[in-house]
Amino acid sequence: MATAAAPGKFQFAIDRGGTFTDVFARCPGGKVRVLKLLSEDPASYRDAPTEGIRRVLEEECGLPFPKDQPLDTSRIEWLRMGTTVATNALLERKGERVALLITRGFRDLLHIGNQARPHIFDLMVSVPEVLYEAVVEVDERLVLHQEGCQLFGSAPLVTGVTGESLVVEQPVDLGALRGELQELLAQGITSLAVVLLHSYLLQVSHPPPPPTGQGGSRCLSASFGFPQPTENAPPSLKEPQPGIRASCAWWPEHERKVGALARELGFQQVSLSSEVMPMVRVVPRGYTACADAYLTPCIRRYLDSFRAGFAGHLQDVPVLFMRSDGGLTPMEAFGGSRAILSGPAGGVVGYAVTTYQRMDRQPVIGFDMGGTSTDVSRYAGEYEHVFEATTAGISIQAPQLDINTVAAGGAAHGCSSGGPLTVTDANLALGRLLPAYFPRIFGPKEDQPLSREATLEAFQDMATQVQAFLGDSGQPPLSIEEARGHDTSRHILACFGGAGGQHACAIARALGMSQVFIHKHSGILSAYGLALADVVHEAQEPCALAYTPEAYAQLDERIAALERACVEALAAQGFARSRISTESFLHLRYERTDCALMCSAKDYPATPGTCRSGDFGAAFAARYLQEFGFTIPNRAILVDDVRVRGIASSGMDQEEPVPTSKGPPQRKTVSRCYFEGGYQDTGVYLMEDLLWGHCIPGPSIIIDKNSTILVEPGCTASVTRLGDICIAVGSGTEPQVGTQVDPIQLSIFSHRFMSIAEQMGRILQRTAISTNIKERLDFSCALFGPEGGLVSNAPHIPVHLGAMQETVQFQIQALGSDIRKGDVLLSNHPCAGGSHLPDLTVITPVFSPGEPRPVFFVASRGHHADIGGITPGSMPPNSHSLQEEGAVFVSFKLVKNGIFQEDAVTEALMAPGRLPGSSGTRNLQDNLSDLRAQVAANQKGIQLVNELITQYGLEVVQAYMAHIQANAEVAVQQMLKEFAGRQGEPERPLVVEAEDFMDDGSPIRLKVTVDPQKGQAVFDFTGSGHEVYGNCNAPRAITLSALIYCLRCMVGEDIPLNQGCLAPVRTIIPKGSILDPSLDAAVVGGNVLTSQRVVDVILRAFEACAASQGCMNNLTFGNERIGYYETVSGGAGAGPHWHGRSGVHTHMTNTRITDPEILEKRYPVVLKRFQLAPGTGGAGQFRGGDGVWRELLFRAEMVLSVLSERRAFRPYGLQGGEPGSPGLNLLIRQDGRTINLGAKTSVTVHPGDTFRLQTPGGGGFGPAEAAQPPPKGRADPAAGGPFAERGSLYDYRLAQEMA
Repeated sequence: MATAAAPGKFQFAIDRGGTFTDVFARCPGGKVRVLKLLSEDPASYRDAPTEGIRRVLEEECGLPFPKDQPLDTSRIEWLRMGTTVATNALLERKGERVALLITRGFRDLLHIGNQARPHIFDLMVSVPEVLYEAVVEVDERLVLHQEGCQLFGSAPLVTGVTGESLVVEQPVDLGALRGELQELLAQGITSLAVVLLHSYLLQVSHPPPPPTGQGGSRCLSASFGFPQPTENAPPSLKEPQPGIRASCAWWPEHERKVGALARELGFQQVSLSSEVMPMVRVVPRGYTACADAYLTPCIRRYLDSFRAGFAGHLQDVPVLFMRSDGGLTPMEAFGGSRAILSGPAGGVVGYAVTTYQRMDRQPVIGFDMGGTSTDVSRYAGEYEHVFEATTAGISIQAPQLDINTVAAGGAAHGCSSGGPLTVTDANLALGRLLPAYFPRIFGPKEDQPLSREATLEAFQDMATQVQAFLGDSGQPPLSIEEARGHDTSRHILACFGGAGGQHACAIARALGMSQVFIHKHSGILSAYGLALADVVHEAQEPCALAYTPEAYAQLDERIAALERACVEALAAQGFARSRISTESFLHLRYERTDCALMCSAKDYPATPGTCRSGDFGAAFAARYLQEFGFTIPNRAILVDDVRVRGIASSGMDQEEPVPTSKGPPQRKTVSRCYFEGGYQDTGVYLMEDLLWGHCIPGPSIIIDKNSTILVEPGCTASVTRLGDICIAVGSGTEPQVGTQVDPIQLSIFSHRFMSIAEQMGRILQRTAISTNIKERLDFSCALFGPEGGLVSNAPHIPVHLGAMQETVQFQIQALGSDIRKGDVLLSNHPCAGGSHLPDLTVITPVFSPGEPRPVFFVASRGHHADIGGITPGSMPPNSHSLQEEGAVFVSFKLVKNGIFQEDAVTEALMAPGRLPGSSGTRNLQDNLSDLRAQVAANQKGIQLVNELITQYGLEVVQAYMAHIQANAEVAVQQMLKEFAGRQGEPERPLVVEAEDFMDDGSPIRLKVTVDPQKGQAVFDFTGSGHEVYGNCNAPRAITLSALIYCLRCMVGEDIPLNQGCLAPVRTIIPKGSILDPSLDAAVVGGNVLTSQRVVDVILRAFEACAASQGCMNNLTFGNERIGYYETVSGGAGAGPHWHGRSGVHTHMTNTRITDPEILEKRYPVVLKRFQLAPGTGGAGQFRGGDGVWRELLFRAEMVLSVLSERRAFRPYGLQGGEPGSPGLNLLIRQDGRTINLGAKTSVTVHPGDTFRLQTPGGGGFGPAEAAQPPPKGRADPAAGGPFAERGSLYDYRLAQEMA
């Protein structure tokens, strides 16, 4: 036992992770204790944090603290904790039973979400299910007031916190709701998420007391649902009269009324979306409210259990928990939606406070490698936050540190515990971990050391199973940081976590970084960061002001009010005013864009012409320029939200320096470790023996009680004044790679090629100006070989996938030697591999020194919002010739000899205006800006290709290009062989056929002849219909895109999409048919409609799955002032072992849909209904997915255009499954007439008219009498186990696939 401590109290900071719990304790007198325990060890203790505290108190005080008794807290000054309780509950779907209360007409809104599927090549659409298990639709509706709209008559007006007016179209009906809530209680559901449209506008931080009746009770009006005034109330508060406007502070908000009723009835948790996160966009706000209702009860149960382990339930001890935003909050205020990153956030604070300060304020990249996953983040003087992120398929709209997580943890529980091989096992096999210095926590009884022999045997078994193709190994930190525009070579690498130090030198060298900083407490840095963190309180409210001088005074008032709220909240926790500071933010965006940035004016002081809080305009311009590479000087700036962050300093004392060394470091032993080139003698040192000034050359190993640091050859470690490790990273030696295929290098090159396409996409998104490219992400980027064959295509838009290869090959054949360095080509014509005219493809050759011809090509295809033609948007439903659809480019040199040909391309874009009834482009500047962005994206691709050639040599790079294409070819061949083997005789060719029809009766026919010996096939579309007079003609490239998409889906492996997929296939497409029309044929519908039918026919021939909705449901409305375009989801087809997903985009599209609140805010429409259409999916053993109902009420005169299919021919079922229901387009006039608009039309609509869309359902699979039960409301998390990737890069890649 240790001797008794000096007078004083203990301070504890504890990080409860998924594998280990780390404890940092400062004892009386300043002594520091660190401890690492297993987070789950029920045979030894009930709760790991409590056990860690108990051990420290017992050892330091020299007194017994029995495990079976509550801990005495008299010696504890404070506790700070980070926990993965919320994260684990979300990942494992073990939260509270939740019901969703939502505005009537939107019961399935959170199921539909943004309507995009997460993985475009999965025929079985797998989307993490919603967190609630029951839905109650609330009879209420608030509608944004629009000047001139007379549809709502005398309905009362309410002024929201933003100053915007709302119409109370339907007051909340609490009487009807009461009975439904009682039914939920009877089912055992006690947690609610309340999500009502536009409720965020009525959230007030400090609402005044409502008017009261006698005795102070609140009496609800039966007619309007507002408080009844008393007899003495002022006239403005009596029964509302038509047209009377009232402040929301006096009219009770619908959500709060529903919440009050629910609590009165006995619900234990009621999460109101307007309180959880008062921001516009009902879908992410709804997800956040559901997550809060789902997770907060779990956190409360854990906190109750934790408190029970202490005497007095910790009533006299300040207990703070880390939130996702990096700030501490009192235990009582720790809630579900702010707790997702509670654990990793401590590590970010830890290296931000230590590494950044101690390394001369150089930007730092944090690399936290724990037992389960690796977290990557960045700090450059301020914490980088995101305000919406996805974890386990659930989008959380709340401030969070931008921590990117990948599934690449050290995983100490690997082979030695009977599990799969892990990174720790790899280091053990290489001699980089020494079992003698590792805790004995392995084996069945958790008392055995690491076994190197067992690990080597397991690796030998694995070696015999390695195939030519290796799977995804996760995104490296290089792409995580460089994808966001940061030069990693200008950063310090801060490595921490139990396994971080083992990979510090290798990671730094790969990123081009010269220094690594490893804190002396790196093994428990997340816990140490909790001790250093500040206490934070935030206040936020929505806004609807333009950022103009006229609004500065009002903005200053709102900022001041939120500052007061933050200061009061922190003062109530006992902080002196001198320790409290505030930081103000405005959530700003350019008008007509969705890309808002949360901006602080901290570095932009106020001037006489700005807000008192600072120059937010300058801050926004600088941030926008950094993020996207440009600004829009003449565009208005809008304020979406006002936010204030209050910070109370923790006042933690600084660390004490370590003694100065007086001699060389003491080496404990020498180990044999494997590095590139073979085994080398490696010195082993103990951290506790090292002093300030010690230098340790590599190779060497530094061992701490909680981590191991590997200093690789060519690197040198030195000990700093405070006892930390700083490593100078040498260049090392690159392994020699030859042209012969190597499985590991094949995987590396596959990811490098894909990374080129993905980083091109990131540059394009950053530098584009249009909503279509920047926000809807309607673009694709790809890398091509010297003959134009596809090498890698980031998974963007499916309809682009094969078509871009045709475009590049056309240019090579058409221009030949006329393609020169400094040229950039532009094309969109169907004869040149175009999909439809708005998709402009920009192609740049890649030249290498000494090579006369291009060695690669890079290309980017983006959908431009307008390129002229007979209708705005360049997607006319009634076009009959290509010229009516916009500007045409065949082989146009956009850049010639390095000069952007602005005059020539402007003339070409305006040329459609020479056609009667047509117009040139209606947005020339956006066209030019986006074309420049595409050129910039291609330039990034050239840079990355040249870096690859410099590193490996041209011969090697092109060799691996061929190897990767060959690998895809083999995968498709194997799929074809297996299909033929299942269907016919293995010695004879197999012939399968399929047919389907467009709504006009045009057939799409396919005969597939498969050679089962060679794994080759002929796809013959002979017999398909003639070219049509309308615009459903599909260019040849569209059919190839559909084919390569289907082949990739049916392969079933995660192979890269490239030319190799089409190598075993020969395609026959008759000229003059609907699939290869004449040069002048209209094609806009072929791209968005016929492409879907081609997919249906191919999948039918292979019996892969039943038909999905087979349509994109294109909808456009507008007038001379506004224009809007959307595509709408439907039902997915069922398959041999799965039900079809309902309300999702399928196959050749994956675009997102506008949030209902944004739609109503920007356009003169009211979304009356958006939900699933039950029963529209085909019956079968596995049901087809249901389509959706979507109803739009028009508030102004406009032209409505509809371009759709599957209104006549139903989506087929397979193997006895029933077909899905067809779609239906109805227009309901204000006078009650209902008109069937048919599949394709343009019609003038008037105020009060309603468009009702029913999208097709998916076909069923298998006979209905063998029906399988449909999926339950709450399903397991996404496939792949309990881990979920997260962070801004993950959200970006997910958005690209969902674009």
